[in-house]
Amino acid sequence: MPVTTIEWIDNKVKLIDQTKLPAELVYLRIDEVETLGEAIKKLRVRGAPAIGIAAAFGVLLGVQHFDSDDKNKFFTELARVITYLRGTRPTAVNLAWALERMRRTAETHRHQTVAQIKEELFNEANKIFIEDQQTCRALGRHGAGLIPSPATIITHCNTGALATADFGTALGIIFTTQAQGKKLHVFVDETRPLLQGARLNMWELMQENIPCTLICDNMAAFVMQRQKIDCCIVGADRIARNGDTANKIGTYGLAVNAQKHGVPFYVAAPISTIDFNISTGEEIPIEERAADEITEGFGRRTAPPNARVYNPAFDVTPNDLIAAIITEAGVVRPPYGQNLPKL
Repeated sequence: MPVTTIEWIDNKVKLIDQTKLPAELVYLRIDEVETLGEAIKKLRVRGAPAIGIAAAFGVLLGVQHFDSDDKNKFFTELARVITYLRGTRPTAVNLAWALERMRRTAETHRHQTVAQIKEELFNEANKIFIEDQQTCRALGRHGAGLIPSPATIITHCNTGALATADFGTALGIIFTTQAQGKKLHVFVDETRPLLQGARLNMWELMQENIPCTLICDNMAAFVMQRQKIDCCIVGADRIARNGDTANKIGTYGLAVNAQKHGVPFYVAAPISTIDFNISTGEEIPIEERAADEITEGFGRRTAPPNARVYNPAFDVTPNDLIAAIITEAGVVRPPYGQNLPKL
């Protein structure tokens, strides 16, 4: 694994500022929940599993300096912190999932002292972190079984160590496959408008000496037409009960192109990314981000002043375009409405 993206050290959250990559590898050491919230909103930390871990650690930041024995006040402060963190990014379900685990842990131990509850919260956050490491490895093993050798793969957005606590999800499968001795070549979508593929995926793949080629998002169909592409692998930020999948904007188009060219399209995600409370992708909230990410990307204006902009951060890929969903419990095939709940 090329990096450790996020960890809890000396009562602080240490994380890579991913907005600085690939030019600089900068670590932030955060000791205030509001600073962590800003890091989540500004994509200094990103990727659904990593956001979930950040949320759990954020709860620790929010309550660690609470020095009263008044449990009512403690739970009021805990609720404020959880509400604040829940509002930082709406689409990635891992954030809400981790916060609910932390809330439930506190409620389960309400009969204990404030100091004991804080200790239980620390244990739960650490458990979420360790579970994600184990999940990445298991997911990688299951996914690697789908990859032939040699194989040429297309991927979209960043799904490696930078997005998780370990090897990653979609990129983790690629790392695992490489470690098994299979020969790979990866085409990497740049992933407009914030270029997570160009900045982050390429950096991780090159760190691991995996042959890779960067392409613009709108080149993927032509690459599938002219090259022998064995599969597409992407991650997910939320999966509905029927298998509809929200992922970084551009994923839906990649899936449509894959179907047109007979290329299997795989989604790799932990079970925690599946939202069993929603039936279809139409119920997934889609985050819209600031216009200047498009009009002034990376500090250079590329559109006229006052240009009208639509900037959804995610799209939803219908389940009929997805050949399989790869989880830590195994590979799930259609019909997803029947098979995902079995997890």
